[in-house]
Amino acid sequence: MLNWSEISTVLLDMDGTILDLHFDTHFWLEHFPVRYSQQHNISVAEARAKLVGHYHEIAGSIEWYCLDYWSEFTAMPIAEIKREVQHLIQLREDADEFLTALKQSGRAVILVTNAHPDALSLKIERTQLDKYFDELYSTHEFGAVKESQILWQKLQAKQGFELDKTLFVDDSLPVLRSAQKYGIKHILAVENPDSQKPANSFTDFQSISDYRLLTQDILANPISNE
Repeated sequence: MLNWSEISTVLLDMDGTILDLHFDTHFWLEHFPVRYSQQHNISVAEARAKLVGHYHEIAGSIEWYCLDYWSEFTAMPIAEIKREVQHLIQLREDADEFLTALKQSGRAVILVTNAHPDALSLKIERTQLDKYFDELYSTHEFGAVKESQILWQKLQAKQGFELDKTLFVDDSLPVLRSAQKYGIKHILAVENPDSQKPANSFTDFQSISDYRLLTQDILANPISNE
């Protein structure tokens, strides 16, 4: 599927790619609308309709991913409310073997998430996912999201990855297209970001539903650390 002999850097999304997206889906579509309805004394249906409508309005922008923005918009402490369902935060079932193989193979393994730094910190706290990565970046530190070419320019300037030797893995089609547009040669889509929902299908990108299918090839093609 992938020519691992050409890949020395792996850029990985977090939510849906390394972590089960179920936490985020449940929080934004179920738990938070309930808490919003309680705070503002409206029905859960009204709360969900208002919130989902705004989700769609700002999707793909840095505000959509910003907990500070949502705290201001809703007059509620989003980071604290996330902790109410933090038990749902977990690695994908196939992530540990995959990430361990990448590290053992000598490749640079970089997390690049649109998640707010506070959300990233909570997920590290719950899963210790930082142990798998050489670097972890929230795109908020660059002031741009992965949907934007500006993010890739700033990230490459800081991290120094080579486009033709880099693999990028994500579950979002707009983000995958943005990475492809920037010139990253190796792109892999995740079909099943949420363990509680049906898998997605991709026609424009190679895709996968179980990283463990890649482990043997990764380890069979280590890279030199010279």
